[in-house]
Amino acid sequence: MVDLSVKINQLELTNPVMTASGTFGYGLEFADLVPLNEIGGIIVKGTTLEHREGNDYPRMAETASGMLNCVGLQNKGADYFCEHIYPQVKDIATNIIVNVSGHSLDSYAACAAKIDALDKIPAIELNISCPNVKEGGMAFGVTCEGAASVVRAVRKVYHKTLIVKLSPNVTDVAEIARACEAEGADSVSLINTLMGMAIDIERRKPKLSIRTGGLSGPAVKPVAVRMVWDVSHAVKIPVIGLGGIMNAEDAIEFMMAGATAIQIGTANFIDPSVTLRVKNGMAEWLERHGCKSVQEIIGVV
Repeated sequence: MVDLSVKINQLELTNPVMTASGTFGYGLEFADLVPLNEIGGIIVKGTTLEHREGNDYPRMAETASGMLNCVGLQNKGADYFCEHIYPQVKDIATNIIVNVSGHSLDSYAACAAKIDALDKIPAIELNISCPNVKEGGMAFGVTCEGAASVVRAVRKVYHKTLIVKLSPNVTDVAEIARACEAEGADSVSLINTLMGMAIDIERRKPKLSIRTGGLSGPAVKPVAVRMVWDVSHAVKIPVIGLGGIMNAEDAIEFMMAGATAIQIGTANFIDPSVTLRVKNGMAEWLERHGCKSVQEIIGVV
């Protein structure tokens, strides 16, 4: 049997396949479709300190080899998660990871502190691509100073594995990854969605309610692989790769580029059992190529 186990700081994964936030609900929604315990980790939908309604509809649009979304972090807030969702997910036999978002340093830290108190949540993924209201709408994650400030604030109150999700909408993603590492990030995940836009030419209007949204799916994969390679050569902490992974071959490509683990997002909407198919496909590929462990292919390129 091929050893698929990997480690992200103190976070132990039985296999490197995780689900990307916002594409797998809280995991509960997929329990009848895929054995959740066979997934390396489930990153639940974005959680903010307070309730958020999200953006107006329409907020999803199909594109060539991908999709645009501007859901806007719709969720019922951290307290609701702690009181209602956590009791339902805490005993799932895999790593349940909460994606934490905010609009200010204080809101990020307060949300992270609430999740820190939950015994069976071993890690958070910090989404630093949210608008920084105090800085005129600029996202924290597009500057080294902004990224570092969020990680610093959260690291003071969060004591478990801290993963930071990076934006690709930047000039030098490796530089921002280094800034996060310097402030105590245990890992970085990338890429978040690329900014895009689609227009309905019959209505002469944007297809999304707020005009622009995040592009995901196979169309972004070459960009994501390149950025994972760049970042894996710039930092010493583990890198988690995502962006357009549809099958085992895609996942292996990311790991050869330097990812210790991967996340699957848009593909979950097409095939709810894709995580299991990717995991099994990776094991078959490794066995066919004489590898005893997935560790043998990490960063070989």
